[in-house]
Amino acid sequence: MRVLSVAAEIFPLIKTGGLADVAGALPAALAPKGVEMVSFVPGYPAVMAALSEARELYHFPDLAGGQAHLRAGKAKGLSVLVLDAPHLYGRPGNPYLGPDGKDWHDNGRRFGVFSEVAANIARGQYGDMKFDLLHAHDWQAALAPAYLRYRGGPKSLLTIHNIAFQGVFAPELFVTLNLPPHAYALDGVEYYGNVSFLKGGLASASALSTVSPTYAQEICTANYGMGMEGLLQSRKDSLSGIVNGIDDAIWNPATDAALKETYTAKTLDKRAANKRELERRFGLQPGDGIIHGIVSRLTWQKGLDIFASLIGDVVAAGARVAVVGTGEPGIEQAFRAAASRYAGRVGLVTAYDEQLSHLIQGGADTMLVPSRFEPCGLTQLYGLRYGCVPVVARVGGLADTIIDANDAGLAAGVATGLQFVPVDGLTLGATMARTHHLYAQPEIWRGLQQRGMATDVSWGRSAAAYAALYKSILSGK
Repeated sequence: MRVLSVAAEIFPLIKTGGLADVAGALPAALAPKGVEMVSFVPGYPAVMAALSEARELYHFPDLAGGQAHLRAGKAKGLSVLVLDAPHLYGRPGNPYLGPDGKDWHDNGRRFGVFSEVAANIARGQYGDMKFDLLHAHDWQAALAPAYLRYRGGPKSLLTIHNIAFQGVFAPELFVTLNLPPHAYALDGVEYYGNVSFLKGGLASASALSTVSPTYAQEICTANYGMGMEGLLQSRKDSLSGIVNGIDDAIWNPATDAALKETYTAKTLDKRAANKRELERRFGLQPGDGIIHGIVSRLTWQKGLDIFASLIGDVVAAGARVAVVGTGEPGIEQAFRAAASRYAGRVGLVTAYDEQLSHLIQGGADTMLVPSRFEPCGLTQLYGLRYGCVPVVARVGGLADTIIDANDAGLAAGVATGLQFVPVDGLTLGATMARTHHLYAQPEIWRGLQQRGMATDVSWGRSAAAYAALYKSILSGK
């Protein structure tokens, strides 16, 4: 079958988070399952620079106020369709934010156009391209299923990567979207007097999915549904949860060029060279004591305000901390203050660095993910792959992918990390103490590492689940 994947970001072309990793990995993972996937992306500068063998499929004399072209080509191994519209996407840096760190004022128009063109591609409006299914990702692409609903076309799947991001805009935007008047309604895109791209997709797609079974259950409740729980409950029979995988060729400690020393589960002692390099890069005092790694957006969602409040106790227990990430100013400042106060014990890099994130996975002892909610999470999957023991909150995909090192998990020989709930300072503090206790027992700790590294975190099973879901959608089941 031929599937059109519609995503506002895709690794390795443009990335702000896990959505890009998923969109970038699915085409290759699905190919052995009999699925030909073509990815449709906006023509950001980074995408246009990577595009090769490009040919023009369609010329738009006036698309939302400027000329545009639909181009097809290859980009870093991906088969892509690109909406080359410089007046909408020709902006360097973050695809959603301006230089001031705020949303671009015309994001509604930018991604409304993107969704409309995506639906028209799927409908075969531009040339002889035909697709059996449209797979839209998150709010930026969520109107594509709505256009198909109101105009006709193939069936669609909408994947929710994070229900908190809903693409909500002022009602005035609606008249620019080229949707029929009756689409601005309770069962359409209207949301408390505004327009919500995500709601339009949730109401319109043939089927819905999210990125873990537990998160699929959580978002149907008031605690996690972010106002969309009623609609999701009404569509519960159409909602699936499929855990993300990772690209295990890129994330492979046996071949990773970002590491000082490569290693396998049988040569874990070689990780020590990466630990020494990690100490050097973060200005940490050398030693054999535990290093906790964090690679994350520094936000309330990720629970890092809680960890920041405990960092003095963690350091007092003899641990060191290496952090890579940017985010909310208050949380960034809390980590800066900790890095200053505990120089040599806490290291911070406030910029996303793909290579450095690989080094943390290969050199730190734990990967901390204390999220208040987490649709799936990829960081803990990388941790499993690299023998960097995940310490996670028992929510969403974290609950689905990590087995806790409690007495039963250790006795059965299945534990791969540590989980905790509720997500608060008291419980996280107790979990950090439990982590330090386990680290002080080398045989137990090595067992956690080796079981984690033996866990299948590739796209194999997840891709098979997506292929089966696609087939069920097309069959009407």
